[in-house]
Amino acid sequence: MSNPMPSMLQVGDVIVATDILVEPFCCDLAACGGACCVEGDAGAPVTLDEIAAIEENLPTVWGELTASAQAAIDQGGVAYADRDGDLVTTIVRGRDCAFCVEADVEVGEGRVVHGCTICAFDRAFRAGRTRWQKPASCALYPIRAKEFGGGLVGLNYHRWAICRPAVERGRRLGLALYRFLREPLIRRFGAAWYAELEATADELRRQGYLPQ
Repeated sequence: MSNPMPSMLQVGDVIVATDILVEPFCCDLAACGGACCVEGDAGAPVTLDEIAAIEENLPTVWGELTASAQAAIDQGGVAYADRDGDLVTTIVRGRDCAFCVEADVEVGEGRVVHGCTICAFDRAFRAGRTRWQKPASCALYPIRAKEFGGGLVGLNYHRWAICRPAVERGRRLGLALYRFLREPLIRRFGAAWYAELEATADELRRQGYLPQ
């Protein structure tokens, strides 16, 4: 290959880091237990519309939240501005997302993860108790989206040590990050956009940049 693959590509109005097309990834809850919901020093990025959705659906999950989470929400609301000025979900003890709950989660092949950390809204959505699932930033992780002017959006792959089991699992399954996050990407950008992303990946594969 005479020319290296570019680090960024534009698909529609979205600038995509090519790592998203290359890197293997598949969440492994059996290994991490949902650590991305409780590790870190800030909440999950949210938009004003998502804050409104959290407030609207909060009564549905309120009784499932911990007393500490309820107190934090009562004191500061469902979101706050972090040190960079970005809106993020309220956290507890300086790290845990206030909307986390512990549950037993089936992860396939008859395996159940006991005490796994999951999103209360996501659980309610899957049970048919809400019509709103969770913030887009949570659904898309480890892809991070950044809004630019003029409707342009940038997508980057956020590497984190706690996700190493997910990388290893993705490698075993031969599953690239953009394929693992197919449904969240379609929810965020639409089916036509995702089809264009797939076509872009197929062309890179044809040129020998991506594995077959």
